[in-house]
This record gives sequence, structure tokens and C-alpha cells, in this order.
Amino acid sequence: GVGDQASYSEYYCDAAGELYDLFEAAGCKMMGFTSTDGYDHESSKAERDGKFIGLMCDEDNQDDMSEDRAKAWVEQLKGEGFF
Repeated sequence: GVGDQASYSEYYCDAAGELYDLFEAAGCKMMGFTSTDGYDHESSKAERDGKFIGLMCDEDNQDDMSEDRAKAWVEQLKGEGFF
């Protein structure tokens, strides 16, 4: 998901969480959860049990962190058997 956690702090990346709910209801296996550490938002529908449901990137406020986050997420997904 991509969003602006400063301007939309109360619903950061909510659309990703809404898609997650639809895929989960369809029986999809969910993987790729990531830490919310390092993000500055109040709430998000993309959080489950204190983690994001995937990689969330803030290209408005933390674009300098996105590449490293993406690389780490791909490695995580490999370890989870996604690829």
C-alpha cells in the first residue's frame, strides 16, 4: 500500500486493509505482514494484531526508506514461501 501518514494519519493505507478483508474472505492465504515500527500514524485498516498486512510505503514523507523496506519485504516473502 502507498499513503501519506502525515496528512491521513487516522486512516493511513486503509484501502489496503479493505482489500485484505476481501481476499481473506475469499480464502486466500495471507503472508507478508510487516512491522509498524518507524511509521507515524494514528490508525489504519491495514493493521492486524499490531502489524501491517503487507508493505506500506509513504512516498510523501519517507520516500528515502521505501527501497530498503521493499528489499527487506521481498526477502521476507521468499522466506515465507511466496516465490
